[in-house]
Amino acid sequence: MLRIVLVCAFACVAWLGPSAFAQPNVLLILVDDLKPSFGAYGDRWVHSPNLDRLARRGLRFELAYCNQAVCAPSRNNLLLGSRSTSIGVYSLGVFFRRAVPEAVTLPQHFKRHGYLTAGIGKVFHIGHGNHDDPLSWSVPFHPEKVVEYALPESTGGALTREEALFANRSARGLPRGPAWERADLPDEAYADGRIAAEAIRRLRAYATQPRPFFLAVGFVKPHLPFCVPERYWKLYDPQRLPLPTVVEPPRGAPRYAVKRLGELNQYRPVPPEPPVPQWLVRQLIHGYYAAISYVDAQIGKVLDELDRLDLAQRTIVVLWGDHGYHLGDHGMWTKHTNYEQATRIPLIIVAPGVTRAGTVTRSLAETVDLYPTLCELAELPIPSGPQPIDGVSLVPVLRDPRRSVKDHVYHCYPRGGRLGRAIRTARYRLVQWRAFGAPEHTAEYELYDYVMDPLETENLATQRPDVVAALLRRLRAHGEPRRPVR
Repeated sequence: MLRIVLVCAFACVAWLGPSAFAQPNVLLILVDDLKPSFGAYGDRWVHSPNLDRLARRGLRFELAYCNQAVCAPSRNNLLLGSRSTSIGVYSLGVFFRRAVPEAVTLPQHFKRHGYLTAGIGKVFHIGHGNHDDPLSWSVPFHPEKVVEYALPESTGGALTREEALFANRSARGLPRGPAWERADLPDEAYADGRIAAEAIRRLRAYATQPRPFFLAVGFVKPHLPFCVPERYWKLYDPQRLPLPTVVEPPRGAPRYAVKRLGELNQYRPVPPEPPVPQWLVRQLIHGYYAAISYVDAQIGKVLDELDRLDLAQRTIVVLWGDHGYHLGDHGMWTKHTNYEQATRIPLIIVAPGVTRAGTVTRSLAETVDLYPTLCELAELPIPSGPQPIDGVSLVPVLRDPRRSVKDHVYHCYPRGGRLGRAIRTARYRLVQWRAFGAPEHTAEYELYDYVMDPLETENLATQRPDVVAALLRRLRAHGEPRRPVR
């Protein structure tokens, strides 16, 4: 009987193949400025077939949130597993190793455990004084431009403000570039097409090498400017695009909590101050969704190659947006707030043998949870490095979408000399605004009820002191935020 059992066991191993018990590969897809507004998230009018099919392969998180709604800090949150309030990096221009010199990044941790780690496109934030992290990669990082124009008539050959800032050059005196470009050009005329092509080359090279790989692919659209090929613009009838229904800030919200046109007004023909004319609102929304469809097509190419190489069954795929996006709601544009449209993100995880196809969860999740989640999926220990790992593993939720591993998420944004720290539960968001080191009695509060007021039309903090008090106890448990590192 023992001989029969052993023969059967060896037969099973032979049938499963040599990779059956190997560590999984990781394909981490990062998308800049992508809000959860595409087909899989209920917006069926958006042309997003590849994002939708990725969602059908694994688990989609309905209530996932970034830890700070701006590019560089949010990417630090992901790649260090640490919240901005833990490391003191709240701005674009501060490299995270100034705050935590010996930090162990997510790809660096996988590299230490035998993985080949590589990055393409926009992974760490590069520009505005920030740069890549060579310690994270087994091979040199492959960057691409974030802001670029393909048509000479768009800029007249002049370097624009945002192009200079993303190239870490002075923007003083430079002109604004256009907020969009429509060109009858191939996908690779713009950065994301080239990023997809490079990702495909890397997958082909890494498919046959003996080590598992950790490949981070960072796409730059739908980040401004909305420069994408003409065919993606043609997918939409601009007269049928939904426009914002609430165009005023929440009643009773502190004036400094609200953001207007900053970033957007770096591009022409956007006016320097509001209001944005209605024709331009429609044009910008059109450009944003054309850019989503463009990046969707590039993600589809990478997924097709993953399938063609028979890598899908041994590769964890994560789709993560670095933050949400305002499209004129509350009169606000882009990100840089603590409101729902800026902080809620798309998150899809496909983990072979763990997740089930086409599942959805309303379990709360935040960006810092991905570090411990990927470690557990790859059976790696959590590093004991100098940076705190603030997240918790989502693997219990991946196995059973009805499970929950937390009762709130935590995020922040600095504005007007104050830090707004927020608790988001399944129903409420509490934001506490106060200066660093100031006593709690000086704080101002925002409270929103997403059951009774999902569009955040009114700050309820003075009307619901009981809810404020209950959520404030959870906020206090996170301790005092670290002061900004300069």
